[in-house]
Parts: sequence; C-alpha cells; structure tokens
Amino acid sequence: MSSANAPPAPFVIRMSQTNTPRHGPTPAPLPQRTATAAAPRVLKEVRKHRSFASLRAISALVLREMQTSNGRATGGYFWAIAEPAGGIMLLTLIFSVTFALPPIGTSFAMFYATGMVPFLGYLDISGKVAGSVRYSMALLSYPAVTFMDALLARIAFSAITQLMVATVIFTMITLTSETRTDPQMDQIAIAMAMVVVTGAAIGVMNCFMFEAVNWWQPLWGIFMKPFFLLSCIFFIFDDVPQPYQDWLWWNPLIHVIGQMRRSFYPQYAGEYVSYVYVFGLGLGLFALGLALLVRYHRDLQNS
Repeated sequence: MSSANAPPAPFVIRMSQTNTPRHGPTPAPLPQRTATAAAPRVLKEVRKHRSFASLRAISALVLREMQTSNGRATGGYFWAIAEPAGGIMLLTLIFSVTFALPPIGTSFAMFYATGMVPFLGYLDISGKVAGSVRYSMALLSYPAVTFMDALLARIAFSAITQLMVATVIFTMITLTSETRTDPQMDQIAIAMAMVVVTGAAIGVMNCFMFEAVNWWQPLWGIFMKPFFLLSCIFFIFDDVPQPYQDWLWWNPLIHVIGQMRRSFYPQYAGEYVSYVYVFGLGLGLFALGLALLVRYHRDLQNS
C-alpha cells in the first residue's frame, strides 16, 4: 500500500505544562500599588522645585563674570575697576593741562570727571547688557538658566563695577587736589541710578536689535561716536546757544551728566534736568526690549 493512500496519523492533544498541577507551596502574590501610588507622576520644572532658582542663577552668572573679567591677568577682577579708573584719570590729567579754568568750580579734573564717569558708565552698562544673551548662549540651553537671568546678572555686575569705578575716581581727585566741591550723596545716588536705568534700557533694546537686524550693531557704533561731544562733557548745557539747546535736551545723557554735576556743585542749578524724562524713557525702552525678547528670544537663539 503506497504512502499516498496511507490513513492520516491520529491527532494527539498535548496538554501544556502550565495546566499540569503544581506540587508544593503556592508563592505569595506580588504587592499591589495603592490608588494614590498608582496615580501618574507629574514632572515639575526645574525652577519650580528649586528654591530661589533665579537668585542662584543670577549669583552664579555674576561670579562667572567676575572670574572671566581679566581672569588671566594677575589681580583678576581688580583690573576691571583699575583699567577704566586709570583711563579716566589719565585723560583728566591731560585735559587739565589743556584747559586752565572749567566752566564750574576751580578744578577741571573734577569737572571733567563728573562728565566722563556717567558717560563711560552708560557705555559700559549698555554694551555689556546688549551682548548678554549672545555671551551666555551656551548656558541658555539649560532649563535652570533663562535669558532674564543673563540680563539681570550683567546689569548687576556692570552697575557694581561702575559704582566702584566712580568711588575710586572721585575719591582720588578729592584727595589729590583742591576741588572746592560739596558732594551730596543722595544726589549722587540719583545720578548713578539714572546711569544704570539709561544704560540697561538701551542695552536691553540693543540686545534684541543686534540679534534681529545684522546691520544695526555697526550702525549703532557710528551713531554713538558724536555723543562724546554732544553730551556736554567739556562744557555745560547752559552755554549751548538756541536752537541747539532745545535739540540737545532730548539726549538723556545731558540730564544724567547735569544731575552728576549739580551733585558736586551746589551752586549749579541744572534746572533742565528732568527725572521724569530719564526714568520714563528708560523704563519704557526696557519694557519694550524685554517684551520683544520674551516674544522672539527662542527664534533668536535658534537662528
């Protein structure tokens, strides 16, 4: 009989080993999670479960600024104060020889310093703040650091540095020459606050403009060149003839320098100084620049 006509093999049902009865003790059941433990875990942002996260980030960025400022030179952060102070002192000495008698008082060194200290303070703060996001671009990829931390850190660092520079310069001039001035500390504090607000406002606005518009940074550098002469550093605002006096009034540095000078010279009235204009313009530009950065900072970082 051929294999083609052979009857099929009987179908055998095999029982699975899992169905075979087990012998021995039954293992204990695994522990079950309670209803509360079974609830899904919600991940928190880093800044929500870290106490004082912004303050820690700003403090760390300020320390980083202090370490990187002339960090390779002997003395480190000391040169960040000594360099601008020494430069202003040298320029003051040179111009003191050229100009015998200042428009106010008897010491041209003090008159020149009351103009250069706020002007260079504004330039330093605005320049540092304008480059804060670009300088800390690598750190902004971490969730614990935001662009606002970078801005506030540079504002705080530059403000502290310029305050120390002003203290060194005015103290040295007072100790080494007869200035016949009467410094009013409360008025000097207002002048330094005007410097910080103006520099921070322009810096925050340029922080957005430098990244958003490629040609704005070189154009701004050209635009700022004549401000050294248009900010009344070598003369007083009252001596400017009309109609140029009305045009110069819109320069906020005129008010900042005027406030600094009447802080040292009580006989100088400086009635043109407007707190409302300087602080209003500064806070307005700061708010506008901050709003633009909040809206577009992600696009600027990824561009």
